Amino acid sequence: MSAHNMTQAEPRRWAMFIILLVGAFLPPLDFFIVNVALPSIQSDLASSSSAEQLVISSYAAVYATTLITGGRLGDLYGRGRMFFLGLIGFAAASLLCGIAGSPWVLIVGRALQGASAAVMAPQALASVQAIFPETEKPLALGLYGAVFGLASVIGQALGGILITLNPFNLGWRAIFLVNLPVALLVIVFGIPLLKETRAPHARKLDPGGMLLATATLSALIIPLIEGRETGWPWWTWLLFLAAPLLASLLWRYEIYLNRHGGSPLLDPVALCAPGLGCGLAIALLFYSLAAFFLLFSVYLQSALHVDALTAGLIFLPFGAGFLIGPLLTPYLRRFAGNYLSTIGMGCETVGLAGLAWLVATTATGTNPAMTLLAALLFITGFGQGLAMPMLMRMLTGRVAPEFAGMIAGITSSALQVSTALSVAVMGGIFYSIVGDSHSATDITHAFVVAVLTMACCLAAGAGLSIRLIRQPVGLPPVPKGFP
Repeated sequence: MSAHNMTQAEPRRWAMFIILLVGAFLPPLDFFIVNVALPSIQSDLASSSSAEQLVISSYAAVYATTLITGGRLGDLYGRGRMFFLGLIGFAAASLLCGIAGSPWVLIVGRALQGASAAVMAPQALASVQAIFPETEKPLALGLYGAVFGLASVIGQALGGILITLNPFNLGWRAIFLVNLPVALLVIVFGIPLLKETRAPHARKLDPGGMLLATATLSALIIPLIEGRETGWPWWTWLLFLAAPLLASLLWRYEIYLNRHGGSPLLDPVALCAPGLGCGLAIALLFYSLAAFFLLFSVYLQSALHVDALTAGLIFLPFGAGFLIGPLLTPYLRRFAGNYLSTIGMGCETVGLAGLAWLVATTATGTNPAMTLLAALLFITGFGQGLAMPMLMRMLTGRVAPEFAGMIAGITSSALQVSTALSVAVMGGIFYSIVGDSHSATDITHAFVVAVLTMACCLAAGAGLSIRLIRQPVGLPPVPKGFP
């Protein structure tokens, strides 16, 4: 069925959208829910700190490199079909995580979760264009953005609740196995309800580009995570040297594919749009906050010795701010315009810097003032929720409408790459300072240094966003190598 007919005639569009929103909800939920469980996983599986980081970054890295391809699969073969295939794959990968007997089986399961999530998640956003009239799209997009805030609220708390309640004596495994009944309910009620949509002129897949993008990202992230743990052997430096070479090969391949009528994963013409490089640099800095959830959980449970449930509940103010931010964006934009992205990242910077000060000035092993802690977490979450929709809007507005979908996918991928890099770099800083020590003093010091580093990255992103706003929008130049 065409997008036009669906927009005009589909009476069950909101019920369909609710089903599809599960696909947008589960990926961020499974990112947030695992953070409070990491100490339990490390204890049970005797995993190293590098394996602990890979549990998070493998999910984010695979999700990042397959997200654009997942969107194209929906355009080509039907969004409903790809949604359910992705959901089934996500459930199967969750089962593998839940029964994992070693850290590496768990990491493989997390990577498979990322791949299947990348097939499932884009279908909800793509379907907005197909099933809603123009008057209802802003509300649908606002709800879509708020889902990420809701996932952060529920994820941290639910992880702590499940570990504390320990249903069926499953321990940390319950945070993955809980996905199975959710997937089953969506399949049972969703298959009869969801009608198929697909793009009339869908771009083809680019397996070569996807392979090169995955290789480039792996060459960068793997040594960042494994290097410190293994003493920086020769192969880590070899991978570092290979990363820019692979990136150059990817760029040349995409130019070649474009010249010969193919459908490159990263369209070279669109990527040369003025200001887009600056915008993608902001996206890479934006999720430097991602490692915060891991490191704050370690600080709470290892330095303050709070239980998993309490740790999960402490995150709630951040999630509440992240939920409220996107919902207020349409109203605040009337006063601040595109500068909302700068204001949002400024709020994150202030919140993180304030949190670092609060932790550093609190006696070691003593709980910081909870009211002030909650306020700082709320400001940080609110800033992120405020900046994200505006950043996406600014980037997609830099290119012609026919490239907007691709740039949205590339931006989402850049944010996921930022997540993987944050866990690798900020986690590396934290664990390098802690070393073999398990003392509350060393953990607290390492946490403060890592949080201040995140604050500096977000401050740099805020500065770049001002530059991006002031740069005029124009036609992209033709990249070298084009006829």
